[in-house]
Amino acid sequence: MFEGQIEIGGRNLPRTLLGTSPFIAAGQFGHRARLYQLDLYNQPENIFKVIKKSYDLGVRGIQLIPYPPVLDAYGLAQDEGIELSIIGTVRPGEETKDIKLLSQLDADAMLLHGAIADGCKWDVISGHLEAIKNEGSIPGLATHQPFRTTAKLLESPVLDSFDIYMIPVNKVGYLMDTEFFLEKQRNEFSELINKVKKKVIVKKTLAAGILTPENAFEFLKTVDYADMITVGIAYENEAEETFTVLGEK
Repeated sequence: MFEGQIEIGGRNLPRTLLGTSPFIAAGQFGHRARLYQLDLYNQPENIFKVIKKSYDLGVRGIQLIPYPPVLDAYGLAQDEGIELSIIGTVRPGEETKDIKLLSQLDADAMLLHGAIADGCKWDVISGHLEAIKNEGSIPGLATHQPFRTTAKLLESPVLDSFDIYMIPVNKVGYLMDTEFFLEKQRNEFSELINKVKKKVIVKKTLAAGILTPENAFEFLKTVDYADMITVGIAYENEAEETFTVLGEK
């Protein structure tokens, strides 16, 4: 699953990306976020080890959130000759800074953070998407609320202003804005996402560790809208297990 590359906006992007949420100790990981703070955020050299291991396993892209430890670790990787296609996340409140920074890293694409997109302030969003285009990167949006925000996007003036849409998707509907994610909701979701007509990156597919890679990726075989995947990895052994299973699906 998710082998090789996909053409978007005249560029060939890898379909599998290394996610960076564990590296920044994102709150979605609950009690493990504190461990990730100590083991990863405070120790960029450990982030580098995960990047290198993922690269050795064939991963050629990174969904990079430009926090300092992640940038430090990626710099270490570059020093070792590791070059990855960067799909960067532009953070709320740091839009101008992040767009310039990611441009300096030659990011192939930049996605506005879910907190920006979910605000549905179309004039603001349009301006940021235009700024990304002006830097020569592929513009995109991420969302934390795929049901609500997607429905609003379909009626919005920015629908034709971006090429990539990153959404949370997993078997149990965790961190998705739905109480249930059974057959009815899954069918409705598929119809909704396909109406957007963008290249879709699926994230949170392991439901922050609730699902095993085997279970998570088997479910993804049932969806018809996933073009790319980003998977957050905390440790080298996790990279080995996760990307091996993904490659076997």
